[in-house]
Amino acid sequence: MTEPVLLTETRAGVRTLTFNRPDKLNAANDDLLLTLTRAVTEADADAAVRVIVLTGAGRGFCAGQDLGDVSGRDMTFTEHLNATYNPLIRAIRGSGKPVISAVNGVAAGAGASLALAGDVRLWAESAMLVEVFSNIALIPDSGSTWFLPRLVGYHRAFELMALAEKVRAADALKLGLCEQVYPDETFRAEVQAYAERLAARPANALKLTKQALNAAMTSSLDDALDLEARLQQVAGDHWEHEEGVTAFKEKRAANFQSEAPGLS
Repeated sequence: MTEPVLLTETRAGVRTLTFNRPDKLNAANDDLLLTLTRAVTEADADAAVRVIVLTGAGRGFCAGQDLGDVSGRDMTFTEHLNATYNPLIRAIRGSGKPVISAVNGVAAGAGASLALAGDVRLWAESAMLVEVFSNIALIPDSGSTWFLPRLVGYHRAFELMALAEKVRAADALKLGLCEQVYPDETFRAEVQAYAERLAARPANALKLTKQALNAAMTSSLDDALDLEARLQQVAGDHWEHEEGVTAFKEKRAANFQSEAPGLS
């Protein structure tokens, strides 16, 4: 029986999507990309899911495009990106759920873009990112030209892309490419624990926060202020806000997991 290209597990409100082509360091083919896009979309629509984790099986996170899968295909680069990678990146960034990129190993090419696309990036000590595109005379795609300069600045992003320099975990942390680095042997447990902490936070407020941050990346200050004011009203009208205020007054931990009786 053929192994599925994507493994799915849900525990404590955390939906973990594991790329499952370990013999190829999880290099992406059409099957993986389309299956992953559907899985992210389904997780976003599932009320039982509060956090989405993307990670890889084996030693790799995602080694980028499986070149053997596209060799000889009668499809332009533009058509391929618009049919596969771009819908996936849009699904990740457009999801109302927090998405964690749990980078367990090499993240190269479009895999680097996936590593950067999460709302939170958690790395194993052995993880490595490389914008490998220039080695085959292509440009970074799948969102890398948008994500990377916003994290490290134009000039460092250009250098990493032009020279295809490898970024190890310790340097990634210093550069702001990840939020946490964990030992390899405890990595998956640490990711689950972090994801469960995030799952305990107010889901509606985080969804609106993600919406505001995404918009602010390309808006003026005036537009950001206007959107904050509109979304703050939406947040304030939600039962989570009442629960947060009540918990503060009662000096207890807020329960954002489910709506309490009597709250509206």
